[in-house]
Amino acid sequence: MPASSFEIDGATLEVLRLPGDSPARPTLVLLHEGLGSVGLWRDLPQRLHARTGCGIFAYSRRGNGFSSVLEEARAPDYMHREALQTLPRLLDAAGIERPILVGHSDGASIALIFAGAHPREPRALVLLAPHVFVEEISLRSIAAIGTTYRAGVLRERLARHHRDVDHTFYAWHDIWLAPSFRDWNIEEYLARIEAPAVLVQGRQDEYGTRAQLDAIERAMLAPCDRVVLDRCGHSPHRDRPAAVETIVAATAQAGW
Repeated sequence: MPASSFEIDGATLEVLRLPGDSPARPTLVLLHEGLGSVGLWRDLPQRLHARTGCGIFAYSRRGNGFSSVLEEARAPDYMHREALQTLPRLLDAAGIERPILVGHSDGASIALIFAGAHPREPRALVLLAPHVFVEEISLRSIAAIGTTYRAGVLRERLARHHRDVDHTFYAWHDIWLAPSFRDWNIEEYLARIEAPAVLVQGRQDEYGTRAQLDAIERAMLAPCDRVVLDRCGHSPHRDRPAAVETIVAATAQAGW
């Protein structure tokens, strides 16, 4: 697997990069969920590369995967920092212009913040289970997964994909359940977005309701399509991979 790394703001970030078939084709930048990493995309980058011919760029955020370990606790603005500081510097260092952002959960929220702050930069957004505000269903499910993690099986599975799995898990788990995070909200960025977006959510999503999609559609002035998938939870790319690949491929084709 063609992996490499970039040094950004004193952190080493794990990167997977697959070259596109043509310079005319956009790069798909994959932004993972809160407990995700390069490895936890599994073979999605390779499948999207084969399907679209686009370049693929996936990275593990600091504190995830085999990027530098996050020493401090996360703050409520951690997604803002990623979108406004790290991601622009990383794209610049990688020489990536006008990408299509494919974000899942936290990664989808980061994509929205980035697109609102840099309206002319992304060509398009594919947002899997995005969050723009905190819901009780999210907090209940995160509390429940904490119990599952402490039981051991989930920890063992995640440990294969993270340098320090306990730091990764609790940095995400603890900030979402912190009282200071209750007011987290990124709706202010939505009206500034100029890139077209496709919103994808599972009908059985255990971490968010379709109120998230409603809020995005209400606020966005750019074209915005909604896809709600049956037999699908919080990870559409794992539960309904063929459908997600088709959505990304159609978005990529419209982008070149």
